[in-house]
Amino acid sequence: MSAPRDFPRPTRTVSPAERAAMLRVDQAGEYGATRIYAGQLAVMGDRHPYARVIAGMAAQEDRHRAAFDAMIARRGGRPTLLSPIWSVAGFALGAVTAAIGPKAAMACTAAIETEIDRHYAQQLDELGEGDPELSAAITDFQAEEVEHRDAAIAHGAEQAPAYPLLSGAIRLGCRAAIALSKRI
Repeated sequence: MSAPRDFPRPTRTVSPAERAAMLRVDQAGEYGATRIYAGQLAVMGDRHPYARVIAGMAAQEDRHRAAFDAMIARRGGRPTLLSPIWSVAGFALGAVTAAIGPKAAMACTAAIETEIDRHYAQQLDELGEGDPELSAAITDFQAEEVEHRDAAIAHGAEQAPAYPLLSGAIRLGCRAAIALSKRI
């Protein structure tokens, strides 16, 4: 029996407004991630064994956000109007999960990055070959988000108190933030 053949997926044309919404939500997500890590580090401090891991992830998220900021500016788009809310909510989520414990902080990262991986995969499917610059950025950043998720799991995310409940709630919140940031 021969292996199944890969056929190119039919792609639709993504409108400029849809691409602007993609950029807006991606920039918001990366900004929110930097705020989550800031909250975690504020509670855990820089001497905690996980601090170096978290700081490294935060630096990558900051680079992702800067790339999306630049793309938005070049394309005449705008960030989400919800940025002030995402700033406070992200910091609070990071601080609360770190206060629960380091494994809960890692559970937060694993949950968020699981949703972002899914979100970026969906965007890449929608874009097809219609926006090589945006697709390349998403592809690169998606790989790093998966690394973050895997690192969080390796550092005990799944051993956090009430992990299924915590992860499910964070993933639901992430999906809601994505939906809102696309529109507002």
